Amino acid sequence: MMMKKYVVLLAILACHSLFVKAQQKSFTMEDSLRGTLGEGRTWWDLLHYEIGLKPDYGNLSITGSNKITFKTKAGNQPGYLQLDLQEPMKVDSVLFKNKALKINKKGRYAWMVNFTEKFNAGDTLAIQVFFSGKPRRAIKAPWDGGFIFDKDKEGRRWMTIACQGIGASVWLPCKDHQEDEPDMGVVQHITVDAALTAVANGRLTGVKDEQNGTKTFSWKVESPINNYSIIPYIGHYINNGETYQGENGKLDMNYWVLDYNADKIDYLKTDARRTIKALEYWFGPYPFYKDGYQLIEAPHLGMEHQSAVAYGNQFKPGYLGRDLSGSGWGKKFDFITVHESGHEWFGNNITSKDVADMWIHESFTCYSETLFLDFFYGNQAGNEYNQGIRKNIANDEPVIGAYGVNSRGSGSDMYYKGANMLHTIRHSVNDDSLFRKMLRDMGQAYYHKTVTTEQVEQFINKKLNTDFSTVFTQYLRTTQVPELEFYIKKDKIYFRYTNCVKGFDLPLTLSIPAGTENKTIRITPKESWQNIKTFEKSELYFNKENIEKMYYLNVKNIKSK
Repeated sequence: MMMKKYVVLLAILACHSLFVKAQQKSFTMEDSLRGTLGEGRTWWDLLHYEIGLKPDYGNLSITGSNKITFKTKAGNQPGYLQLDLQEPMKVDSVLFKNKALKINKKGRYAWMVNFTEKFNAGDTLAIQVFFSGKPRRAIKAPWDGGFIFDKDKEGRRWMTIACQGIGASVWLPCKDHQEDEPDMGVVQHITVDAALTAVANGRLTGVKDEQNGTKTFSWKVESPINNYSIIPYIGHYINNGETYQGENGKLDMNYWVLDYNADKIDYLKTDARRTIKALEYWFGPYPFYKDGYQLIEAPHLGMEHQSAVAYGNQFKPGYLGRDLSGSGWGKKFDFITVHESGHEWFGNNITSKDVADMWIHESFTCYSETLFLDFFYGNQAGNEYNQGIRKNIANDEPVIGAYGVNSRGSGSDMYYKGANMLHTIRHSVNDDSLFRKMLRDMGQAYYHKTVTTEQVEQFINKKLNTDFSTVFTQYLRTTQVPELEFYIKKDKIYFRYTNCVKGFDLPLTLSIPAGTENKTIRITPKESWQNIKTFEKSELYFNKENIEKMYYLNVKNIKSK
């Protein structure tokens, strides 16, 4: 990425222009219906789903039901409830107290369920929704989501769903907004041909022989769960489980693979155990002990389905056998196992209220790869890996998207740029005990909750005892990479930031590369020139390569001034 050098005024104007441009995308009424908690959504709080699902592989269709239990809130009741289900799927009927309710469809995705009576605040109610149709099929899962009707290597039926982004309403009538999760969990009853096995989130509670050549597998999740994580996996699966002694006691870990991959289970176990060990150290206890942990072979690369992680990395280290960082460290672990499991903490435990804040999911989880390497291979491994993935940053648009319209920010930068921002903050603080405590405290403070960017920013600032407000603005809301300029003249070192937002003041803790000296110095460059006196080996501390390894900055040594 080539960045031009601007004077301060032009840098500020450029930041503003880029931010405004990102917010001026064209959005429709349907974007607002999907992305906003409008009046058809705000008066009720989602408590529970009980889903019945029967896929028809031959017709590429599904039929099902969803019993939606909810509690009414105080305030205005508009007389209707908004359900979300995307075309070509359709809502066949909705029952309330065993009577059919009138339904009006609005646009392609929203179904307004009409009530003829008012309810008291705090009432617990339930509707039964029946649905059917041929769901949109995933073209290139998991990136282009939908229902997956696939075949395994032996030509047998293999089905699942990948719907992050496009949303669970691609197949399931639901309240498809991240802010409101079913607080009491989800039950799934999946009816499939008797030769197949259906796997889902949580724990298997029963298998019923339907006496017609089919079986129904029932699965239960007790924890709140985001909609796009609710998932069935259907195929010729076999299972192998174990008990892991984790921070919160015994954790049930189960591995599901297609029957011809039985010999690959030991491979999955190795990195799954290592992942839980490293991420519990950094992030705190695995958030879903009561629902267990599952790693399930899938016909796509992978996805963070809560307590039922999709795995499709071909049983190879790295990312399909490649090192995304180019540092060599990326092949020391199975990328999908570590990354998608990392989402159990960020994405599933802590969920962003609005899709615009998806960086909360992806940045922390991308950084979990660095922390995994740091835990097992040391600080240098983490530094080199994190710097290596920096080449994947696009700076095409801000990391934060537009609010209220189901719009994410930069698809790549919410991962790599966000991870490098966290690495930058960590080195700025220069106290791994404090940084680790902040991460663990965050997991407790927002346990099974939805959050906003502002909440996360304020939490980090408070826990790290440093105001990183301009740092968050710089990396999350603009596409500019800040530059650190410095030069040495006589007995002083001069330094400043350019190409940055107004007031950018990231503190820098500088040190000599490991193994040479333990001393550190701390400076706080600003937009205006600052200076300190030279000291012994000062040129080693002000070293472009070393600074850029620790911080996401472009460093320029101005030789003469």
